[in-house]
Amino acid sequence: MDIGNLDAEQARLRRQSFLLALAGFTVFSLGDGITKSTAGLWPGIAVAALRFSFGAIGLGLILLVREGIGGFAMPRPLVQIGRGLMMTLATSSIYMAFQLMPLATATAIGFTAPLLTALLSAALLRERIPVRLWIAILVALTGVVLVLRPSFAAVGGLAMLPLAAALSTSFLLMFNRMAANSGTALLSQFLVAALAAPMLAFLSLAGHLSGEPALHVGAPSWSLIARVAVLATSSTIGHWLIYQATVRASAATVAPANYVQIIFAVTIGWIVFGDIPDALTFAGIGLIICAGAWLLKGPPLRR
Repeated sequence: MDIGNLDAEQARLRRQSFLLALAGFTVFSLGDGITKSTAGLWPGIAVAALRFSFGAIGLGLILLVREGIGGFAMPRPLVQIGRGLMMTLATSSIYMAFQLMPLATATAIGFTAPLLTALLSAALLRERIPVRLWIAILVALTGVVLVLRPSFAAVGGLAMLPLAAALSTSFLLMFNRMAANSGTALLSQFLVAALAAPMLAFLSLAGHLSGEPALHVGAPSWSLIARVAVLATSSTIGHWLIYQATVRASAATVAPANYVQIIFAVTIGWIVFGDIPDALTFAGIGLIICAGAWLLKGPPLRR
């Protein structure tokens, strides 16, 4: 294959990768809307527990068919438990945030996760933190303050939930890196779901026993079960699409597609739930996106 044909093939793979990632993140956005629709029906933690229970069962059946009993292994168990714990914290926090806050607000703050990951990686690995990372973090945090402003006034400290979710996601990404090449992608997805499900169930039970009305777990309606089943299915499809995208091209090609989520979050929140962001909220969202995009386009952090 000559250089011209090779360049054309690489360009085709990049376009295909970006479109797959775009589809994956779009599916995630629709799932976020479903999660918000469960507000008032069940606590966010219980919704997350049921979602991962469905996911673990479905992925387990697929793993059994494709790889047999021998496919159920747990390489690097402490790392896998760490992944399950971080997924539990991230999912419970963001599901509660979706129920309590405007969809666009919670989604926008979630975009700080890559910045926090870069900061944690540099700090924990004792690497030098470039000036541009500090600038990006300060810009993003300014955006977070603007985005949180109305929500903090409405729900108080609970408005910090999406920031807690972003921080947990950052640790999850670090554990994912540690678990790389220690099993198939299917096994990796199954393990994190199978570990997160009982952890979330325990948190749901603890919340129920606390007596807090907002955390009471009643008998789920068929409508709620159907929504969570769709949520579990869409999340699995979204992860598969993004995995296929990363197989075909670099993370730098895939990552920009993530920003479609904020477009869908604003649109769904506006049309379906009547959440209309004000000018300062839009400004904060813009700062967060610009900070992440600038960090993405810069040279590698590691030196």
